[in-house]
Amino acid sequence: MLTGWRLTISKFFVIPQRYILGIMGFFAILNAYTMRVSLSVAITEMVLKHKTDFYDPNACIIDGIHNSTSFHTVVEDLYPWTVKQQGLILSSFYWGYVITHIPGGVIAEKFGGKYVLGLGILSTSLFTLLTPFVVYASGGNWLWLVALRVFEGLGEGTTFPALNAILSKWVPLAERAKLGTLVYAGSQIGTVMANSISGTLIHATKSWASVFYFFGVMGCLWTFLWTILCYSDPDSHPFISDKEKNYLKREMSASIKEKRKIPWKHIFKSVPVWALVCAQIGHDWGFFAMVTDLPTYLKEVLHFNVKENGLLSSIPYVVMWIVSLVSAYICDKLIASKCMTISFARKFFSTIGSLGPAVFLLVASYVGCDRNMAIVMFTIGMGSMGCFYCGMKVNVLDLTTHYAGTVMAIVNGIGALSGILVPYLIAAMTENHTLLQWRNVFWVTFGVLFITNAVFLFFGSAEVQPFDSVYDEKKQNPTPKESFNGVIIEEDEEESTEFR
Repeated sequence: MLTGWRLTISKFFVIPQRYILGIMGFFAILNAYTMRVSLSVAITEMVLKHKTDFYDPNACIIDGIHNSTSFHTVVEDLYPWTVKQQGLILSSFYWGYVITHIPGGVIAEKFGGKYVLGLGILSTSLFTLLTPFVVYASGGNWLWLVALRVFEGLGEGTTFPALNAILSKWVPLAERAKLGTLVYAGSQIGTVMANSISGTLIHATKSWASVFYFFGVMGCLWTFLWTILCYSDPDSHPFISDKEKNYLKREMSASIKEKRKIPWKHIFKSVPVWALVCAQIGHDWGFFAMVTDLPTYLKEVLHFNVKENGLLSSIPYVVMWIVSLVSAYICDKLIASKCMTISFARKFFSTIGSLGPAVFLLVASYVGCDRNMAIVMFTIGMGSMGCFYCGMKVNVLDLTTHYAGTVMAIVNGIGALSGILVPYLIAAMTENHTLLQWRNVFWVTFGVLFITNAVFLFFGSAEVQPFDSVYDEKKQNPTPKESFNGVIIEEDEEESTEFR
């Protein structure tokens, strides 16, 4: 009777369950990024403008804007946070974010990623809703906001590891770049929504608090739908069709559901894993620099108001999303037609995604006060970063099937250290918000992207790594029991259970 009910329900789903999972995974990252990024726009309307005697001969003078006394759209609830304090506020999210990556990946692989991901997004949503209350109740004490952002990061740190653990159970090789890119593209659309909606909301409501209420509620709604619709693996899904279930069993036969102990030593000795870590550091450095500080650049250097700021800050990420989807389609086609090996394709598209931003973000600082040309350069630069997603971003799934969540946790967790350093470093380098100071920031970004990509080119790989089959080799070739004078010596209990 239960089987009949399941088959009846499955007929209502025209879209295969792995695509529903992909769509919900896309919205998971989208919501995660809206709650992460929205503060970058909101904070420009939360702080008082600090008076300075510093004279910048290269300052952009825009008629009716530069000397305007109406610096803020929001005229109440402004706080005297310094530039460095703002940098710490923006970076504090990542202090918690990096901590829960590896625990999140391990728990997701052991117990399934559904509830690890769901609870992570739910907790982030609740802390986002609490943000205005904490700021108001503390009288604008920036340390309380830092503490709250750390807790938000702790919740969201499980997002990518849990999703990767789920995708490794649901996505066959032929659809890896396509579905993987769909999911990870949520970061661009989330950034677009965070920037554009935040600016529009603040402009309409004259309150920065509205941003946190809106995105917090959206995160709670996603959690409800995720709990109903998605499951950790095909076997636990109550209304997947038999056709799709059999297809996934056939295509994902390499994935063994048996419990395994994670071979930490072998993972950390893998050169391609460390090459991927370097690529992730480069990607995150460039991405976080733009996500957290592009709104500040547009306001402080090019003098856009908050509504223009939000909309213009979102344009590069719209293009980035389009490029990510198109490049994923092209990448799958090139691999399927054997025009490129998987390793070459990952490195080729990662190089475009690295050198494009490195060059064009730097060029943007050299066009000076030409606001239209600056936006064009930022758009081309960040748009080309979309090629990262079918390149290095799905590379974890190439390296391992059984430990995808754990390896993603390591790669994404170490890469996220950039999120701690970048906002504070930029704040320290641009204390007077001059064009020349920001140019130095883009030169540093150029160097980081160039060097990390070179490491990935030389040492990266798309081959399944030996640590992925350590368990199988141990099982197929057990260590023979030793004997002494005909008496069998039992192996150490701890060693015997190492790969169970």
